[in-house]
Amino acid sequence: MPMEKQETGILPDSHIEKLFAEGALKTIKALDDDQIQPASLDLRLGEIAYRVRASFLPGKSSVQEKLERFKLHEFDLTKGAVLETGCVYIVPLLESLALPDHIEASANPKSSTGRLDIFTRVITDYSQGFDQIAKGYKGQLYLEISPSTFPVVVKTGSRLSQIRFRIGHSLLSDADLLKLHKTETLVATSDPNIHNQGIGLSIDLTGDENGLVGYRGKRHTGVVNVDQKAALEIHDFWEPIYNHGSQDIVLDPDEFYILVSQEAVHVPPLYAAEMVPFDPLVGEFRVHYAGFFDPGFGHAKAGGKGARGVLEVRSHEVPFILEHGQLVGRLVYEKMLARPSALYGQLATSNYQAQGLKLSKHFK
Repeated sequence: MPMEKQETGILPDSHIEKLFAEGALKTIKALDDDQIQPASLDLRLGEIAYRVRASFLPGKSSVQEKLERFKLHEFDLTKGAVLETGCVYIVPLLESLALPDHIEASANPKSSTGRLDIFTRVITDYSQGFDQIAKGYKGQLYLEISPSTFPVVVKTGSRLSQIRFRIGHSLLSDADLLKLHKTETLVATSDPNIHNQGIGLSIDLTGDENGLVGYRGKRHTGVVNVDQKAALEIHDFWEPIYNHGSQDIVLDPDEFYILVSQEAVHVPPLYAAEMVPFDPLVGEFRVHYAGFFDPGFGHAKAGGKGARGVLEVRSHEVPFILEHGQLVGRLVYEKMLARPSALYGQLATSNYQAQGLKLSKHFK
């Protein structure tokens, strides 16, 4: 399956497998069976973690050189360890890169990572930005981790972040988005807000049949083991938020909220999408974590009708009133280089297909 330079698009699962076969992707340990996703690769934590004084970018240095300057201590992850809230950690990953000169990559927290309010960013040697891997990069990958609400247990092999590979410029223009929306219904609305190469998502504050609008993260909870599914009681970690007749919510800048989009989202099989924060000029809040939406999201089991986007929301420095229907984020779409072998929703790891308001997979 050739990957010629004149082609553009996000690399699907079969091409990611080819990167491993050609040595452009390397790993210290054998891949997990479900590690390659339709349009991305899950990244795994290595054996050592470093607690550092503060976040940093390497700039003109390697990450290891910066770690020698800024680390407070290092510890073993092979048997598991607790990462505390408010602390910054750097972990070398099991995967490394030797990319060809025409392939670049970008990284994002996995959905479950964002829903636990774990701030993660991939760093490379000599990089000037987070989560961006330059064409032709050859070297180690590192993950910056900072839990914000819950302390978490991680170990070697835990998967908190994911990486996408692309060739060329594949982002859909406003005209492309409108054309695709007319044939595929990208978001379930008759009047899509399309601007700046993205399609807007608004907040739903009406609630479900019980009036449940969302959740607010509790403080001073127990730990969350990021590798255990359906193990925790919701009420031990989350305070439910109900609609009591007012279709608005006051965001406290010290709190973390799980809310849901008003529109259902659909990602057709030949496209991949990514959530990006809405224009900060519209209010003192942001959708806290960007996120990847794989080909087939809201398509397969959902019958093509879409699945609503779960939003991790924080205010900035001041309390902010968020009203029902207010725009809070936008989706950008990119072309796939080829159709993935398996679509989101056809995999055992598709935890959020046909979702409404849903917490991360760790809760019962």
